[in-house]
Amino acid sequence: MSATARARRSGELPPGPRMPIGLQTLAMRTRQRPFLERARRRYGSIFSAEVVGLGKTVIVSDPELIKQTFRADPDVLHAGTGSPLRVMLGDHSLLGIDEDEHMRQRKLLLPPFKGQRMQQYESVVAEIAAEEISHWPDGTELASDKPMQRITLRAILRAVFGAEGERLHTLEAMIPRWTALGSRLVLAPWLQRSLGSRSPWSRFLALRGQLDAIFDELIAVAKADPELNQRTDVLALLVQARHEDDTPMSNAEIRDELVTLLAAGHETTAHTLAWAIERIRRHPAVLARLVQEAAEGGKAYREATIREVQRSRPVIAFAGRVVRKPFELGGYQLQPHTRVLLAACLTHYDPALFAHPDRFDPDRFMGVVPDTYSWIPFGGGIRRCIGASFAHMEMDVVLRVLLQRAELMPTSAPDEPWAFRGVVWAPGDGGRVAVRQHVRQPPEGVLAAA
Repeated sequence: MSATARARRSGELPPGPRMPIGLQTLAMRTRQRPFLERARRRYGSIFSAEVVGLGKTVIVSDPELIKQTFRADPDVLHAGTGSPLRVMLGDHSLLGIDEDEHMRQRKLLLPPFKGQRMQQYESVVAEIAAEEISHWPDGTELASDKPMQRITLRAILRAVFGAEGERLHTLEAMIPRWTALGSRLVLAPWLQRSLGSRSPWSRFLALRGQLDAIFDELIAVAKADPELNQRTDVLALLVQARHEDDTPMSNAEIRDELVTLLAAGHETTAHTLAWAIERIRRHPAVLARLVQEAAEGGKAYREATIREVQRSRPVIAFAGRVVRKPFELGGYQLQPHTRVLLAACLTHYDPALFAHPDRFDPDRFMGVVPDTYSWIPFGGGIRRCIGASFAHMEMDVVLRVLLQRAELMPTSAPDEPWAFRGVVWAPGDGGRVAVRQHVRQPPEGVLAAA
């Protein structure tokens, strides 16, 4: 009897690599895709792995199994309480809660990221992007990841939180430090203890305390605002929100949601934009089409390019779930506490789903809506990222402004390596960019075009 048949019959985990857990962990953090591709070729589209800090883990890349997982009852599979991010973002974070509590919070947070409010944010994002890009040195190469982080962080602070003045500048300085430190600690539980004021965990908690103090100030200002009910930002909505028993959200609940939106709302988008620059500069034909389209006020090819960047360079490799009740998947009976990782880093490169997957080809998404269970940069199901539309709008606007205000210089340099930043996969060299600033302004109306 094969190992697979024995595992299915006995209720064990699917077969997987037999390397020691230390070597598997190292492979997942340094050569993730080659390691997983070898495992998929040998064991199929569902296999187990051992990674430090994750426990029993099953990795899935088949769209039908991904669909089954995304659509499972929320009391069977949890995404929040078992997430490593919970320790970073807080017990009340949308990414750290499940079932009814998750759905209640999700309904509160979703409105600012939909409909007309999204259109109101576009001009803010365009203004911020134009200001940042105008300071890029003419003809001198620089890493684009930090500028993109500044753009995306300021955009979400201004457009979604209504932050301004001294508090805006303080948050802009603190959030990147806190996010970078937290990202390194979430998958290292052995470091999540205070070992003196200079230890990483103590520094992380100190930064979070400073952030919470600023959030408390913002909450107090919002509560005292006589025109609070006219505001549409997330903070105002949370301050006015009521639980089913008509009690208001506590400051702790509001703070955890705010820090979640700040951390999740700028980091992944910034790194995707850095990857976009890295990809576009290495494909002159793609760049030429994007420039022409931007000059004409179009956007279809640019949107297809964004989706292709997300397919070929997913910054979040997995969507995760933790089994709470026995769950049948792919013929295996998964037991409670088993972690299921839905692998965008494999599905996006499956030649059965995307022809020539190693080829950067935005045309594959021209006039095509990505399949919900094959293209999963934002996760899926009831846990799909609530900021997906905002992130897509932001990337579209930033790239449009860049293409209209400056000449993006192509390069023949080798592809940048993938670099693991604790939570996200980023360009190893920061997404190097070089531009020639335009003296002339774009045609009237183009900059503001949707």
